[in-house]
Amino acid sequence: MDTTVNNNSTPGTFKKGLILEGGAMRGMFTAGVIDVLLENNVQFDGIAGVSAGAVFGCNFKSKQIGRAIRYNKKYCKDPRYCSIRSLIKTGDLYNTDFCYRPIPEFLDPFDRQTFQNNPIEFFLGATDVNTGKCMYHQCTDGGPTDIKWMQASASMPLVSRPVPIDNLLLLDGAISDSVPYRFMEQKGYNRNVIVLTQPDGYQKHKSKLSPVIRFLLRKFPAVREAMLSRHQMYNRQMEEIKQREQKGISFVIRPPKALGISRTEHNPDELERVYQTGRLEAERNLPALKRFLSLSNE
Repeated sequence: MDTTVNNNSTPGTFKKGLILEGGAMRGMFTAGVIDVLLENNVQFDGIAGVSAGAVFGCNFKSKQIGRAIRYNKKYCKDPRYCSIRSLIKTGDLYNTDFCYRPIPEFLDPFDRQTFQNNPIEFFLGATDVNTGKCMYHQCTDGGPTDIKWMQASASMPLVSRPVPIDNLLLLDGAISDSVPYRFMEQKGYNRNVIVLTQPDGYQKHKSKLSPVIRFLLRKFPAVREAMLSRHQMYNRQMEEIKQREQKGISFVIRPPKALGISRTEHNPDELERVYQTGRLEAERNLPALKRFLSLSNE
């Protein structure tokens, strides 16, 4: 596999990126990692995330330590947050009217001012259902448009309605680009920390829901095919990331073993367990991570 970095940065300089995989409530692992990075004032020039990596990772730019684990534990049992009732009534398993309005606006406010003032670049990806390709958006102010893109990035297929933005219809970014390291490399980020939510050696298999996917997404053949072949894309990405890690191109933080958490976990103790696993792995890797990033100053 090609591990050449497309470096658009100025020769002799480094741009430090933080790249966040999704994975629904496996994202509590990521939340634990980014809180430790914030607590230790680890600096990056840019962030890219998809799905849970986007909706939890935005708290890095807004500098809100503990926010992601806090509101998920508080509302995980609330049927307004995630429930079959919501899926039946609205077409969305995660109730978008609750998740993207009351929670960030007043129940656990998202600090838009800090987000806007923080110079770190924040990118997220969502899949265009008509092309099956990942579309990237730079979030700048945490306002309604940015929040809509976060919603789109985390709209899990089969249990979410496509999100209309401008002339696009968008779903979960992980369908088409599970870990956006190549996107960041193309943007000139050449010293990247990648946070994964699956352990070393994990391989994705063809979905057991393939017949359901073929039927439910029959009107969107491009995204249907992207979903049916996603396991191949994902496994290729894991191989490339492993090679980047071995060559010192990227620094990878991943769970020590499978996290064993439901994608729609309703047990706050399980959310806390996975969050603490992320914290422990970040703390364990912190000295080596700082050495990796400090090379940009040599």
